[in-house]
Amino acid sequence: MDFNLKKLTSDAGVFFTRAVQFTEEKLGSAEKTELDAHLENLIARADCTKNWTEKIFRQTEVLLQPNPSARIEEFFYEKLDKKIPSRTTNGELLGQYMLDAAKDFGPGTPYGSTLITVGEYQSRLGGAEREFLQTSAINFLTPLRNFLEGDWRTISKERRLLENRRLDLDICKARVKKAKQAEAKAAAEPDFQETRPRNYVLSASASAQSSGGWDSWDLEDSKESANVMDQRKLWSEEVDKAEQELRVAQTEFDRQAEVTRLLLEGISSTHVNHLRCLHEFVEAQATYYAQCHQYMQELQKELSSANSDTYPNSFASNANPSTSATCPSPVSSATLPGVSPPCLASSSTPGIAQEPSGPLKIPDVQQPSTGHRKAKVLYDYDAHDTSELSLLADELITVYTVPGMDPDWLVGERGNQKGKVPVTYLELLS
Repeated sequence: MDFNLKKLTSDAGVFFTRAVQFTEEKLGSAEKTELDAHLENLIARADCTKNWTEKIFRQTEVLLQPNPSARIEEFFYEKLDKKIPSRTTNGELLGQYMLDAAKDFGPGTPYGSTLITVGEYQSRLGGAEREFLQTSAINFLTPLRNFLEGDWRTISKERRLLENRRLDLDICKARVKKAKQAEAKAAAEPDFQETRPRNYVLSASASAQSSGGWDSWDLEDSKESANVMDQRKLWSEEVDKAEQELRVAQTEFDRQAEVTRLLLEGISSTHVNHLRCLHEFVEAQATYYAQCHQYMQELQKELSSANSDTYPNSFASNANPSTSATCPSPVSSATLPGVSPPCLASSSTPGIAQEPSGPLKIPDVQQPSTGHRKAKVLYDYDAHDTSELSLLADELITVYTVPGMDPDWLVGERGNQKGKVPVTYLELLS
């Protein structure tokens, strides 16, 4: 390695001089060259752009990948310039678990077939999520990262160089100022011959005439005058040298200020580029959520169709066609947790179940030998009269139907208690 001690010493001296100038500026003991207002505004705008771009970039990463370990792994893959391995989304993993569970439970069972249906749609949702993540990373995250790691680093480098040029300029200004002050002080000092008192000159003249030593006195005067002239000439040369260095420093500062200004003005084009990327990100989000909504609607339709086939209302042997039920089936209600208890069959009084069309006395009803089933109560129900049976959520009762009974009602038994119960409050088990 070529080690240049002279260059190293020179660089260290420059660094020390800049540090002294910077410290004196902070303490207020040295003058500082201010940038023009336009350049200051560009710098402030660039700093604002960098700060907010960095925050948006970090939060978008969190939105797309909430797992911090996964983000750290992707960061190292990017720094090592390696391809990020494909990662299964949570939706795809859930769908695979459901499909595997359906194989063990039996695809022909109601639960197994439903698991297969839901698992397939979960896999579709996971695939849509994967596509959204990839699109967002390419169209939105990558441009923001390129700005932070590319353009902004270049701008920061040129700004640091501009700051160094400014410090050099102020150092040269201070040097010129000191040199001129020293020159003025030297010029203000009077010549030795001009400041001699007259009596001193007369006495020196008489002494010289008596001793014949005029030559020695003239020699001393000449030396004093020569020293004064040398001092004036030296400081004049120092001023010229400092002014030359100042002109060079001013030229370099102006050139660097122009380069920095051009780079900072490019922030406007960066905003335009980021605006386009933002539109693409929003479009990707809209596409993703539209796909999710479509998949969920299709899944609900399939589940509704499967439920109506799996749990038909076989208890109503003599349905009343004049009665219209507006409530969802018991099975569909049970699959939607958090839903309030459904309404009963349409009636003139809200919340009151429609009475059976024919006269039916519950105490006289006998349990048939076949057709009775176990049912789980989904919601609490308070009987409105003596013919109905009050229910508590999650309890198990025996239910069956009788001829002439409304299809929205069943006969329920709990121990020695018997009464009508609404179908929509039950989940039939067997």
